[in-house]
Amino acid sequence: MKQQITRLSLHQNAKVAAVLWAVTSLIFVVPMFLIFTFTAPPQARGHGFFFDFFLLLFPIFYLILGYIFTVIACAAYNFFFKYIGGFEFEARDENA
Repeated sequence: MKQQITRLSLHQNAKVAAVLWAVTSLIFVVPMFLIFTFTAPPQARGHGFFFDFFLLLFPIFYLILGYIFTVIACAAYNFFFKYIGGFEFEARDENA
């Protein structure tokens, strides 16, 4: 049985996507932070506070921007559904 998704919840989808983006960014930020911290020349180690602070803010940026852009994408989906239809998927009951 084919079904279509007629509406996407803006806030709920944005919350989930934002948290996923923030957690996923940690996979890249933590190793980058450690590499840049321990491979810097000795004379530059105390001078990278701004860079280190900015690098640690990346997950927060991802959280905020992930939320905003997911809201925009869900709103666009809800608007265009009337004209082009929605995501279509096929589902079946396990007991059938």
